[in-house]
Amino acid sequence: MKRTPKAQCAKCTGLREEKACSDEKGKGKSARGCPTVSKRTVLAQALKEYRKKDIHEFARNASVQEGECYAGRDKRPYVLHPVKPRIVEICEFAHKMGYKKLGLVFCGGLDKEAEVVARLLENNGFNVVSVRCKAGGVPKEEIGIRQDEKIHIGEFEPMCNPIFQAFVVNDAGTDFNVLLGLCVGHDSLFLKYAKALTTVLAVKDRVTGHNPLAAVYLSESYYPWIDKE
Repeated sequence: MKRTPKAQCAKCTGLREEKACSDEKGKGKSARGCPTVSKRTVLAQALKEYRKKDIHEFARNASVQEGECYAGRDKRPYVLHPVKPRIVEICEFAHKMGYKKLGLVFCGGLDKEAEVVARLLENNGFNVVSVRCKAGGVPKEEIGIRQDEKIHIGEFEPMCNPIFQAFVVNDAGTDFNVLLGLCVGHDSLFLKYAKALTTVLAVKDRVTGHNPLAAVYLSESYYPWIDKE
């Protein structure tokens, strides 16, 4: 069977009106392997999933929420004017979906932030189940970590426990989960084991104050060494 070129959207340098995905008149010629053009069978499979009742409603509300994050959309000419931070988006979207119980799954390095986020969610009418990454108090030796691999060598150090976090919110029957600052890999395990769909409020970046794009924006100035890793 003939294989189509791999998708390389990140390398598409065409103008917006030249992109097949952004404009109905787009040609999709600016990037070899444009999935909009070459993956029509796969696209049909994806669209079939959107027709499932629960997925359809989730996707529809997500798109409605996207539009509502911009003001003055009725004005012409229209200039993008974003007005809602992500925490507001999460609350509004959860209300649109009729969710009542939210899981707040967070890293211990963001204890103070988690306290604020839990309060904001509760003040917006949600029942919040919050689980810290170190919940369970299981020593890192349980997963084969040596002393020299610990942060605090020679001391008791509990492992991050994303599977337990997932099981706790699953047991509570959360409608929707919010991730706050889980480590790379730990977030992946939580997403694998959580039953309810999950969104991300913030991700872990110890150097940039949990703003990982800062290093991306500065990769050609203050962080050039990242490009050589």
